[in-house]
Amino acid sequence: MEIREDFLPFSKPWLEQEEFDEVIDTLKSGWITTGPKTKGFEKQLAEYVGAEHVIAVNSATAALHIALAALEIGPGDEVITTPLTFASTANVIVHQGATPVFADVNPDTFNIDPDEIERRITENTKAIMPVHYGGQACEMDRIMEIAKKHNIHVIEDGAHTIASYYKGTHLGTIGDFGCYSFYANKNMTTGEGGALVVKDPELADKCRCLALHGISKDAWKRFSANGSWYYEVMYPGFKYNMTDINAALGMHQLKKVASFNARRREICDQYEAAFADMPEISFSAQIDEIESSRHLFPILVDESMLTIDRNEFIKELGARKVGTSVHYIPLHIQPYYRDRFDLKPEDYPNAYSIYSRLISMPLHPLMNDEDVAYAIEAVKDIVSLHKKASVGV
Repeated sequence: MEIREDFLPFSKPWLEQEEFDEVIDTLKSGWITTGPKTKGFEKQLAEYVGAEHVIAVNSATAALHIALAALEIGPGDEVITTPLTFASTANVIVHQGATPVFADVNPDTFNIDPDEIERRITENTKAIMPVHYGGQACEMDRIMEIAKKHNIHVIEDGAHTIASYYKGTHLGTIGDFGCYSFYANKNMTTGEGGALVVKDPELADKCRCLALHGISKDAWKRFSANGSWYYEVMYPGFKYNMTDINAALGMHQLKKVASFNARRREICDQYEAAFADMPEISFSAQIDEIESSRHLFPILVDESMLTIDRNEFIKELGARKVGTSVHYIPLHIQPYYRDRFDLKPEDYPNAYSIYSRLISMPLHPLMNDEDVAYAIEAVKDIVSLHKKASVGV
């Protein structure tokens, strides 16, 4: 194949003049930390996802941590989650002094398996933290039934799920808490940022307080004309607030995320059609009644049919100027979790098997059809060059 001159990035944010103008307006206003635009973004986001209580924070990691802290989960407690996720999902559990308990994933959807969740529940289990991998919804009906049965909380790690729906309901609004990410590579971005959805109004007030040093409600207003210098520390909180600069981006990105996701789905459709008849390449299943944000398009490389492994496949794509990633290196093989909890790769065979064959293809709405066709051609070219010879009977 003919190698293109420019590199095709794995991900790229789509920012336009509206975002630039809003950021400049924020800078000129003099209010660049948490202020009126952050509050406006929270209201806009609450209306969009259909939730009453939304708190804008500086990352999805912060949202996850605040949820655990609000529930006072700590030493001796256990939180069940997936090993096939980014480090922050389990890190925040450890930061609270609690124990992350991993449950293996469904090999078709890459999402946490409800049967594996139930098998790992003990008297110390206080919460389930399902991760909606790539925007694909976990089996939330089952998970909520399990949680109700055992009187435990559900914290949705919805870092990939803005504008994802499960049976018509926005992901992140089904559990007791929902956490979104607006990091630079997400479906919409605030640069750095996230949000926490909270169902219980009292817990929502507590979370809002925890997000800004644990100081009393609406303390951000103390620097406004109608504010007061006086505040009270209600909890030992965190510095997790979003700024108006970040919110300025979010205000306009949120208006566009549905169209961004529509383009992502078009790209994924093209990938699926191209790879459907290639036995060397497979991809995760999409489930009826779920509208995924299609944050990721992961493929699995069948190394038994090729003369190269997954790592070499990634290098070959890079040589053809196609950007990729791997989502994720499972937490149970990461040194900290492996050593502290004495875990082995085979403890979670589905997660490990997926990881060992996994490549995340480039996917972002700035990709045109020529970009998609080029990425597809690169995969096919590599497979063609490294396909094992058929063995006659």
